[in-house]
Amino acid sequence: MFDVYELPEEHTAIREAVRAVCDGKVAPNAAAADELGEFPQASYDALRAADFHAPHIPAEYGGAGADALATAIVIEEVARACAASSLIPAVNKLGTMPLLLAGSDALKRRYLPQVASGEAMFSYCLSEPDAGSDAAGMKTRAVLDGDAYVLNGVKRWITNAGVSEYYTVFAVTDPAARSRGISAFVVEKSDPGVSFGAPEKKLGIKGSPTREVYLDNVRIPADRMIGEPGTGFATAMQTLDHTRVTIAAQAVGIAQGALDFALGYVQERKQFGKAIADFQGIQFMLADMGMKLEAARQLTYAAAGRSERGDKDLTYFGAAAKCFASDAAMQITTDAVQLLGGYGYTKDFPLERMMRDAKITQIYEGTNQVQRIVMARQLLAG
Repeated sequence: MFDVYELPEEHTAIREAVRAVCDGKVAPNAAAADELGEFPQASYDALRAADFHAPHIPAEYGGAGADALATAIVIEEVARACAASSLIPAVNKLGTMPLLLAGSDALKRRYLPQVASGEAMFSYCLSEPDAGSDAAGMKTRAVLDGDAYVLNGVKRWITNAGVSEYYTVFAVTDPAARSRGISAFVVEKSDPGVSFGAPEKKLGIKGSPTREVYLDNVRIPADRMIGEPGTGFATAMQTLDHTRVTIAAQAVGIAQGALDFALGYVQERKQFGKAIADFQGIQFMLADMGMKLEAARQLTYAAAGRSERGDKDLTYFGAAAKCFASDAAMQITTDAVQLLGGYGYTKDFPLERMMRDAKITQIYEGTNQVQRIVMARQLLAG
């Protein structure tokens, strides 16, 4: 005999708790955050009050100490209600993961408790105007000057920029060494020389600000380096192995929200004298949507387990989960819009927002073309 796989009871309880918070205090803000393009402060406050804003922070730093699967479930449930709000726990993990992986104990104790308490958020600054998929081609420099580093450069596509107090910034410390000449640093919003560009005008996740971060002779103490000099790029890639799981979870949540709404609609909408849910063509669409969603969820949870254990095949599973779940979310949300017909195309219903929000999951933290390269290399390497 063997036990059929199911979520542990404590993880099911977490899902129920997050869903209750999101249904009551996050979902009502989603349409306005999208329409106004404003950070959903009320949603942040609700998540913070329930300790779901950064659940991954270990208990020793004042956090909830949620494991990778529990954190994925939190992000999934928030995304089901509001994709922009799900970037609160997701980006807090992205920004702090380099510290958790490579930071000194002093650095962790200085910054992680503030994220755990909700006093501050943490963003991740890797991409640049000319360094997207080719992150090793970055131009931002960090030059040692006595007991400090002086940073100059521009970071682009930075999620929650301007709202977050802290930033993990990757910069070149040895130009001759390419990827092995990149180091990671903690930069504070209040550091002289830090400024932000105008918010990007985006297709989706409009409630999560995306801005450039400008570093103009930003002088920071040398002890704000994360890990050893030249290890920053390795830390960045290791971070993404873990956090691609969170993007997969976000995609699963968006898709679940779309399917849930579509299921309710097709059972109420009547044409030709009966509910459109009674038509076989509609049923086939629903079946495919549900099947792909559950496959994406199981792959995401399998990747989360590997993230928690630090398995050697996490690189493959993180890429696979992110790629499959985001492709599935794009298709499921598009089909959900189709099921509502003309209504699905209007802002009176949430599905057009969900479809727009789903698109970014195929792009950020590595495009799905990059994910396929990562997977193929892992397969070829055995």
